[in-house]
Amino acid sequence: MDYVYVGKIVDTHGIKGELRIRSNFEKKELVFKPNMVFYIGDTYIPETVNTYRPHKEFDMVTFSSYNNINEVLKYLKQKVYVKRSDLELNNNDYLLQDLIGLDVVEEKTILGKVSEIMYNNGNDLLCITGKNNFYIPLKGNFIKKVNVNEGIIEVENTKGLII
Repeated sequence: MDYVYVGKIVDTHGIKGELRIRSNFEKKELVFKPNMVFYIGDTYIPETVNTYRPHKEFDMVTFSSYNNINEVLKYLKQKVYVKRSDLELNNNDYLLQDLIGLDVVEEKTILGKVSEIMYNNGNDLLCITGKNNFYIPLKGNFIKKVNVNEGIIEVENTKGLII
């Protein structure tokens, strides 16, 4: 089963079982909605979202099976996942986590591989590990083309980024 990490339950809110989730997931509109099934923790316990609302920097949800804070305390500090197949991505769509491990190529030269994604206040960066380690901003004109199936990210204008 292919699970996708979407966030972490960091607290409760109120007494009716509402949970506060911290999430940097880039396609929130696909997962934070009623009737979506979340899989909680390392054992992937399925829970169906009953309600959703954004609140400050959090995503607030209730689950269909619970309406009391005491019933959901077991989920505090747990990671939240969804099944990739439930995301209904289009053919050319990908998730940022799909970029990890891809080769970064500029003018047919492999510069390195994406080792991680750094979330930096909306200026998300690809961390490239290779002969030289460097970062490529996701925003801007550096990424020309992403081909997850071929395992390649074509980039341009990166010479000033390489230290």
